[in-house]
Amino acid sequence: MGKSLIYLHIESLQERILPEGGFAAKIGGNYRPDATAWAVLALAVAGTRTDYLESSRARLVTSQLSDGRVSLLSDHPDTYWPTPLAILAWQDSPSYLEAQSRAIAFLTNINGKHWKRKAGSAGAIDTNIQAWPWIANTFSWVEPTALSLLALQVAGYGGHKRAKEALHLLLDRQLIHGGWNYGATILFGKELRPMPENTGMALNALAGQVTEERVKQSLNYLEFQVKHLRTPLSLGWSLLGLSAWGKRPGDAKRQILESLKLQRKYGDYDTSLLALLILSFFSRGGLTDVHT
Repeated sequence: MGKSLIYLHIESLQERILPEGGFAAKIGGNYRPDATAWAVLALAVAGTRTDYLESSRARLVTSQLSDGRVSLLSDHPDTYWPTPLAILAWQDSPSYLEAQSRAIAFLTNINGKHWKRKAGSAGAIDTNIQAWPWIANTFSWVEPTALSLLALQVAGYGGHKRAKEALHLLLDRQLIHGGWNYGATILFGKELRPMPENTGMALNALAGQVTEERVKQSLNYLEFQVKHLRTPLSLGWSLLGLSAWGKRPGDAKRQILESLKLQRKYGDYDTSLLALLILSFFSRGGLTDVHT
């Protein structure tokens, strides 16, 4: 029953394909590279419409600039955070090895702003770690760093020095009592609160790279939180993060279908969120399970 229901949502995702290739964020909307990359990942793991995969991967190439970056908008090249998503989307197709290689070269040669932490600073994080920001010339945060690290791992660059430093950043940003948020831990002597989606992303990127003991409290936090989650971003990433550590809940598919059902009340999810839920429905080993 669950599988038949999920295919109705896959059909909804497929309705967002554009005639020239690529996906819109909503039915009737304009092309977006992030939506396109997420749709490729979801359809790949679901094993459906391989023709959509190739046309969408080709459309992503048209979003790539000469230095390898894939920006959200062509007239705003500094918004290069979709680059790791494109790397993941191109992973399984030999036709896009050159595009992927250029994107990897870009990713390993750029970083967020960093500086030596001053004594008496209000924050407790190590501000001198080089990782990745959302937008050029800004600070490095958990989400873009986790996505970039996952992309490098999937593409075979998990041993690169930038990947190793990204691991260092994620561990540095882990909260004392478990979990992650956008990337801060303690401010003015107060520990901040974790967020499920950031925690899921970080755990997914750290899977197989550190011992379970190193992230035990974060896993405990997410295992408790996921029971109550139905919003697509939090639920999708939480399930992927837990699945990457072999701790996928037994009722994960039911939770996903309940989240998808909420569209009747709140309206259609955008393409990236819909794809995230579809991906988490099929993937039993985290985000990298798409490529195994």
